[in-house]
Amino acid sequence: MLSILIPTYNYNVFSLVNAIRNQCIKENIDFEILIFDDASEYFQLENNKINFLEGCTYTILPKNIGRSKIRNLLAKAAQYDWFLFLDADVFPVNDQFIFNYLKHTTISNPLVYGGIVYETKKPEKELLLRWKYGKSREALSVEKRKRNIYLSFLTLNFLCHRSVFDKLIFNEDIPNLRHEDTLFSYQLKQKNVPILHFENPVIHLGLDTFKKAIKKEHESLFALKNLVDANLIDANYVKMASYFYLLKKWNMISLLHFSFNITKPLLLKNLSGNHPSLIVFDMYRLGYLSTIK
Repeated sequence: MLSILIPTYNYNVFSLVNAIRNQCIKENIDFEILIFDDASEYFQLENNKINFLEGCTYTILPKNIGRSKIRNLLAKAAQYDWFLFLDADVFPVNDQFIFNYLKHTTISNPLVYGGIVYETKKPEKELLLRWKYGKSREALSVEKRKRNIYLSFLTLNFLCHRSVFDKLIFNEDIPNLRHEDTLFSYQLKQKNVPILHFENPVIHLGLDTFKKAIKKEHESLFALKNLVDANLIDANYVKMASYFYLLKKWNMISLLHFSFNITKPLLLKNLSGNHPSLIVFDMYRLGYLSTIK
């Protein structure tokens, strides 16, 4: 009936697996929970306890293969026709999570996205940027997600039928740097695979520190530029890319680069402070794109 597929890397997923398993048992369905560990350095001992839970398998990969390939590998290993993909650092908001997804296991809805929320309590200063960005740009209501059903789709909490992976898989040739979900959603759009958005969120637990968030953003911007330059996605698909390539068309990248080098310390001061501005963050991101060769 249902294969729950969880890729993990340096994260303790035992609590998540146990909670999801209990909900599956409650619904009296045939299920399996497969966890593939992408050659983590930490938490392998804690996660190995998953193998003592009936219906659950924790497998450590011999080497790190990246976010795209590990998801494809999980899909290949799944024995049932419905896949529920979850990221390691999420947790269901309520005990009806599996029940809510089961209501949508119909072939007319081959892909269903339940959404994401963040803690309402303001975190410590080091975590503020990622928390504020997530609450504003990722934790969207169903109504807002429906305005752009493909770009608002994130791969951290979705249900899909096996037939979706018969049409397309995660691209394993791109650098393992982020935006594999952006490319996946773009390909879904190209192949006219419908996405049903509804309210069945998970809470995002793994907030990055400021230093780690900036590092990941650099990787993400490099990956985004690579996707556009390689003609894998259209520049207008993502706002940040559309702004950058419009400035490039106007021959303004040199000016942008020069301005970014001057203002970078001030931008980072704001972003690392008590009141990070997402407008400033967008300015930083656009400026950083101009530095990528």
